[in-house]
Amino acid sequence: MIKTMTFAILHFATAFSVAYILTGSIGISSAVALVEPLANTVVFYFHEQAWRRYEKYSGLTLNQYGVTSPCRTICTVCGFVALS
Repeated sequence: MIKTMTFAILHFATAFSVAYILTGSIGISSAVALVEPLANTVVFYFHEQAWRRYEKYSGLTLNQYGVTSPCRTICTVCGFVALS
C-alpha cells in the first residue's frame, strides 16, 4: 500500500508540474492533476476490455507479465510456456 501511495503522490506531482510549466496557473495545474488520474483510470478500463477482446479473437497468449513471448517452449527469461 505504501508503494501505491508514493506512486499516487509522484503521479500527482508530475501532472501538476507539467500543467504548471505549460500554463503558469496554479489553479489550472491543480485541476489537471486531480482530473487526469480519474480520466486515465476510465481510459485504462476500456483499454483492458478492448485488449481482452483482441486476445480472445486473435488467439494471442500472454505470459504472467502481460507480454507475448517469441519462445516456443519454456522461456528462462520470462517464464512463458508455449503450448505446442
